Amino acid sequence: MDTVATAPPRTPSPPRRRRSRARSREERVWGTLRVVTIVVLALVTIVPFLYMLVLSVRPIAEVLLDPGRLWVSPSEFTADTYREVLTSVDDGGQGFLQYMGNSALVATVTVIVTLVASILGAYAVSRLAFRGRGASGALFLVVYLFPPILLAIPLFVLFSQLSLRGNLLALAIVYVAQTVPVAIYMLRNYFATIPVSLEEAALIDGCTRFGVIRRISLPLSMPSLIATGLYVFMIAWNEFLFALLFLVERRDNWTVSLGLSRLSGSIEVPTTVLMAGSVVLTVPIIALFFLAERMLVEGLTSGAEKG
Repeated sequence: MDTVATAPPRTPSPPRRRRSRARSREERVWGTLRVVTIVVLALVTIVPFLYMLVLSVRPIAEVLLDPGRLWVSPSEFTADTYREVLTSVDDGGQGFLQYMGNSALVATVTVIVTLVASILGAYAVSRLAFRGRGASGALFLVVYLFPPILLAIPLFVLFSQLSLRGNLLALAIVYVAQTVPVAIYMLRNYFATIPVSLEEAALIDGCTRFGVIRRISLPLSMPSLIATGLYVFMIAWNEFLFALLFLVERRDNWTVSLGLSRLSGSIEVPTTVLMAGSVVLTVPIIALFFLAERMLVEGLTSGAEKG
């Protein structure tokens, strides 16, 4: 009777085992470096804001005695600094509540006008064929090669001749001129990723070009629109140079950045009040970022085109 010989089980060769060990060691090293990098970046980001927050709720006398402490005891906790910062100037406060309203108005108008203009411009650059289309992306960023002070002088003269200094909407126009080029650059790259076949199908079904933008391009590009709008809002909220040039004579129209600069330049204002003003300036941006982050996740689409 014939017997079938069975081959002995194969064992991994030593070189393959060494490669596996080297790969696992490399993965552990990179994993450790990744964790260390995340922790360091988190500390660099969180600790300064935490220190600013702690200083803003401590009495100035306690801060002078122990300025380096990163915690506040319940017995010394106080909200008087925020009350002073948010109270109107007529009532003896710093008027930050009004300044925040002015900044919110300017930033909101800037975001709306910038998005409307940049959506049309970015769609034209990414979809329509015209002479100079290839170089248009670089031309949109040329404005950022010039320092803001070069644009500030002619704009200051122009707005003075037009009697627009001290006007919040005029300041929003300056911000729109600054943010439209970079917004077009950001949206153009996202519009280019939308399948052309979806827009062609809509055009065949009778949609106009504006109908395609409204029904196809805008819903699919919602994450990019939110990110661009947040970026523009942050620029308009934190900008200081043009706000100083155009609004310094009208304190009732000051933005929050101007109000904070007044606190930092005054020797009569305690450090705790300055820190409270800094927190008031920073918290709306942080809250808006987390809100936009959730909307980004909800706005992500998948499977828009079936293959």
